[in-house]
Amino acid sequence: MAAAEIIGAAIGVLLLMVVAYVVVSSTLTAAETVATAQKDLTLQNEARLSTSISLNRSEISNTTSSLEFSVTNTGNEIISDFDHTDIYTWDGVLSDDYQKYTYEKSSTGTPGNWSMTIEHDVIHPNQLDPGEKMWVTVNYIGARPTWFQVTTSNGVYAQTTYA
Repeated sequence: MAAAEIIGAAIGVLLLMVVAYVVVSSTLTAAETVATAQKDLTLQNEARLSTSISLNRSEISNTTSSLEFSVTNTGNEIISDFDHTDIYTWDGVLSDDYQKYTYEKSSTGTPGNWSMTIEHDVIHPNQLDPGEKMWVTVNYIGARPTWFQVTTSNGVYAQTTYA
């Protein structure tokens, strides 16, 4: 009978050690996940604060089914994620809805998309460096837009109206 009590006690201690290991491991993993998430959020907020763009109203051109304008990077962050940069337009006459345009790498002029070229793009090709200007062509659908907004991948935007 004494051997059974010793074996039972040993199994009990072993189970306590396993439970303690699982609890401590899961607590450490959760703490590491939270710390990593906070770090990522801080870096994303820092990038957003360093991002700034501007639109020049005097450089807006509206040709047949195409809207052309310039976007200048006035911040300190390089803008390179054009796949997640969206342009919204509103015509104010025929539709109450905003139109969303997505980036098109090739400048084929497909309606519903936008494309761009960057002036003097030497240092970081196909990235909008601080101080650089890019020319955007939006192939709009429907009536001529009277308002548009450019929204970068990290949520920074610039908007303007024109006649």
